[in-house]
Amino acid sequence: MPRINKSVILALLTVTSSVFLLFQLYYYKQYLSKDGVHNFSSLSANDAQWQVVKKFLDLVGRHNLPVYLIDPVTLGLLTPDTQQLRESDTKGPNCKYFCARREFTTFALLAKLWKYDAVLAKSAAEKGFEFLELCGKDPRLAGMDDLSGTEIPLHFIFRLQSHAVHLVVFYERSGNYLWHGPLRLKPNMDRKFVPFRKLDFGHQAGAYDRPELLLTSIDGLEIRIPKNVSRFLGEVTNSRFLECRYKEARAFYQLYPDDTSQEAMEFRKNAKTLLHLAARTLNSLGMRFWLSSGTCLGWFRQCSVIPHSKDVDLGIWIKDYRSDIIPAFQRAGLPLKHKFGKEEDSLELSFQAQDVKLDIFFFYEEEDHVWNGGTQAKSGKKFKYMFPKFTLCWTELVELKVQVPCETMDYIEANYGKSWNVPVKTWDWKSSPANVQENGVWPVGEWDDVIQVY
Repeated sequence: MPRINKSVILALLTVTSSVFLLFQLYYYKQYLSKDGVHNFSSLSANDAQWQVVKKFLDLVGRHNLPVYLIDPVTLGLLTPDTQQLRESDTKGPNCKYFCARREFTTFALLAKLWKYDAVLAKSAAEKGFEFLELCGKDPRLAGMDDLSGTEIPLHFIFRLQSHAVHLVVFYERSGNYLWHGPLRLKPNMDRKFVPFRKLDFGHQAGAYDRPELLLTSIDGLEIRIPKNVSRFLGEVTNSRFLECRYKEARAFYQLYPDDTSQEAMEFRKNAKTLLHLAARTLNSLGMRFWLSSGTCLGWFRQCSVIPHSKDVDLGIWIKDYRSDIIPAFQRAGLPLKHKFGKEEDSLELSFQAQDVKLDIFFFYEEEDHVWNGGTQAKSGKKFKYMFPKFTLCWTELVELKVQVPCETMDYIEANYGKSWNVPVKTWDWKSSPANVQENGVWPVGEWDDVIQVY
């Protein structure tokens, strides 16, 4: 039997002990946390993300918080018939919705269904979450008499390991819609806490219709989601909300006191009724619209309608035109006052309601600008009003969720010039606008079609 060198045996024993020790250290580090609870670092990154979402749902379930999923990426992965997920979807090899590697997942909470409780932060810490609460002013309490507002919770961040859950708080606003506030980070806030720039919600305030929710199972987790996923995802891309400028409006009224006459009060009441009726009619037709001309100016300048304007002005893209718009308004009780132009050129409609007129201007898109037309009935002269291109945002006027140009200042200045903040009670639509230009004359042979006055 060959003689074994003692030094070799000692070396083998040392290596074996070291390997065993390393295995023990690896086991305790990977599988047990310091408090003996299963550690996420033992899991794959995808599985750990699922675990974070599950822990979050357990947390909010304990506090009876009826959250629902609004994460655009996750919702975008769902099949149209989400109800099938309940039977076919389980966590494990088939996990694909909450196992698509991402840094965060987003849920929503309706504020009216939750009485704020600071114990939530303590409970989150007990489950291992790093917790961040972001507050802001409640715009529903703001007005020209009180600009201070009240602090309300707007966003919560629950971070565990490398994944975070973003909880967006939605508030009901007058006009039967939901609103969430923007993310406002404090100067000393650790921006490494979560990739704020990558979050899908909070870069600006947003407005949404109230969704109908569906309880389903996703990756084995019971979760509420918007029943109409595609509609909700469409809202996400066009949700930006602009708050009324109460501070500037108050300054305006200090220079130009509000008209509180009986006539002005009656006009505001009738204009509100007309605007709500017009919105219902156009929404039923699926036609997008926005506040235009004097109605847009009133919202931007003084958070109200301008009483001496005597009308309500709306804009619609000509590509959204529907031939049944006139019958729809007539069925709503608004007779046609005039129709000028034609679908291919300078179309505008006017409807009459009591002492308030509804003017609808159709906008045409060119390569570097947009425009709407005007027609003088007695002469057949055509006019064109030029605007820089713009996108649409939501706002609220007379308790109605309605759209306005996001680039409102550019839109207003194009129409009213640099002195838009000075009231003008004598206004000639053919010469007063800063952006008007003559656009030829309608051929006499077309007058019966392009100049219809009732």
